[in-house]
Amino acid sequence: MKHLLTLHDWSTEEILDTLNLADKLKYEQKHGIEHHLLKGKTLGMIFSKSSTRTRVSFEVGMYQLGGYALFLSANDIQLGRGESVYDTANVLSRFLDGIMIRTFKQSDVEDLARFGSIPVINGLTDLVHPCQILADFQTIREHKEGQLKGLKLAYIGDGNNMAHSLLYGGAKVGMDISVATPPEYTCDAQVVKNALEDAKATGAKLTLTCDPQEAIKGADVVYADTWVSMGQEEEKEEKIKVFSNYQINKELFSQADKHAIFLHCLPAYRGYEVTEDVIDGPQSVVFDEAENRLHAQKAVMVRLLGKQ
Repeated sequence: MKHLLTLHDWSTEEILDTLNLADKLKYEQKHGIEHHLLKGKTLGMIFSKSSTRTRVSFEVGMYQLGGYALFLSANDIQLGRGESVYDTANVLSRFLDGIMIRTFKQSDVEDLARFGSIPVINGLTDLVHPCQILADFQTIREHKEGQLKGLKLAYIGDGNNMAHSLLYGGAKVGMDISVATPPEYTCDAQVVKNALEDAKATGAKLTLTCDPQEAIKGADVVYADTWVSMGQEEEKEEKIKVFSNYQINKELFSQADKHAIFLHCLPAYRGYEVTEDVIDGPQSVVFDEAENRLHAQKAVMVRLLGKQ
């Protein structure tokens, strides 16, 4: 395993081993046990999209692992001025031990991996967000007695990169994923096809519907994401109208399992995709989830940049 481009590319064993390593690193960090597993290593972090959690977690994570992270905004490097991905990948491969990129097009991430000679980590694209899912799964295991397989997760909202990544991840670990989207905003057909193929090996049940109540019924985990992703601001007013029946409020949430937990990848817009009484309520674990970005991504970096 050389890159993290999508979870579709990883095996079930690779995902679970990474989660186990994330748990170990979290325990050590909480107990002051130093783990400089990437001493002397360098990670270039390319940001075409701004972020709070992605930048801070990767930068702090590399520091805690004994390495060094370089923040590279698209405007700070020649990639933002028209230099080819081919040239950028080749040059950065001479300087760095790994690249994390947060950008718009999935093809840019794949081209960096194809043309470079160092590991590439997808920090988010418009298609998928694999690092977030690893943090989500770590959080679910913490709150659901170490389990993933056999649980039901309901995602309510846009058929976007989070919905795609949950389908990929759930299919790999045997978790049932139920996605409810408006008819105009369904998931990418190729992603769905890939995930359904992966699900055959694990027995995961993947359900796509336009009915939020059907999706959430009996769910162990309920998941929301912003209705308006970065770069889609001009669609805001239209999306608010279309998604008005897809808000996760107390009434809808009550149809999940009584012990259900609530997840949101953040940033959250209270009063839109979720109400305050849900995201700030006792069953919300969104800040545990945000913290686990640090631990899950440290595990990814150790696996890809480390000696093994």
